[in-house]
Amino acid sequence: MILDRPSTESTDGADWAPLRLGDLPTPTPGPGELVVRVRLCGVCRTDLDLAEGRLEAPRYPVVPGHQVIGDVAAAGRDTAGLREGSRVGVAWIHWACGVCAWCRAGTENLCPRFRATGSDANGGYAEYLLVPASFAHEVPSRLADRDAAPLLCAGAIGLRSLRLTELQDGQPLGLTGFGSSAHLVLQLAHHTFPRSPVFVFARSPDERAFASSLGASWVGDTADDPPERPHAIIDTTPAWTPVLAALRVLERGGRLVINAIRKSRNDQQALLGLDYAEHLWMEREIKSVANVTRRDVRELLDIAASTDIRPQVTEHPLERANHALAALRAGGAVRGAQVLRVVTD
Repeated sequence: MILDRPSTESTDGADWAPLRLGDLPTPTPGPGELVVRVRLCGVCRTDLDLAEGRLEAPRYPVVPGHQVIGDVAAAGRDTAGLREGSRVGVAWIHWACGVCAWCRAGTENLCPRFRATGSDANGGYAEYLLVPASFAHEVPSRLADRDAAPLLCAGAIGLRSLRLTELQDGQPLGLTGFGSSAHLVLQLAHHTFPRSPVFVFARSPDERAFASSLGASWVGDTADDPPERPHAIIDTTPAWTPVLAALRVLERGGRLVINAIRKSRNDQQALLGLDYAEHLWMEREIKSVANVTRRDVRELLDIAASTDIRPQVTEHPLERANHALAALRAGGAVRGAQVLRVVTD
């Protein structure tokens, strides 16, 4: 499924189709590279950002998709022990230079030359994918394909967001929005901070019911007051209004972690309501999360393989990619994660 150019049309429903089904040559691996035959690819809000132009690819056409599970179909020289038939995952981090100050410090997600799967390089909405072998991840056998795919981004970025909160066990955690990433963060929080209550703020009644079913301690609308002030809040929404609502209830000295690449320009008017005393004073902090490292991905896969942390998944065939993106676009229409089935045998 190919994106020729971003679609900025306001058309809703079945008429909105930014991707087209097409043919591309099967890639050939060079030294240190793998060709992966894609089984499944997760659908991420970042794919929607790309389709609608909030995130720009360096060149078009481009194949989206960065939560890829597949088998190695061909391997070049020096591929770190991976060989044909190995089951691997490919995440948003397609490549980082390894030599800059950020890479040397273990924060390769901040590499100035960072390349993203499905944006800087063709991604997993296709039968075959080319990836550097050192950026492919062996998938634990205990994880089924459809469970593993959303872990590669929604789960890994959720783990990174949770770490950035610097939460201590027993301190309340807030989650603003309850989509693919947040429903995994809730499970991770129960595993990592078993004494911490988790409060979920979401506009959609269905999202609130979903959060309750997964063990949220309290659920409410975006503007509601929780039972106590969270020491940390993770925001996964595409808008600014929930950010201000979260800052209003954040505990003194607390931290808001924004898990998003872009925020809606249509909601920027909300920022005019930012009041220093109400929202930021008392040493409240705002922290963004950017990309993921290979360590984030590998540790999340290991955690999921050793626990019962699993996504709730809706599966579509590859040619229904536009339908899956439209469901994300509608907001509140998706429970958990979506994946595209690429290879059926």
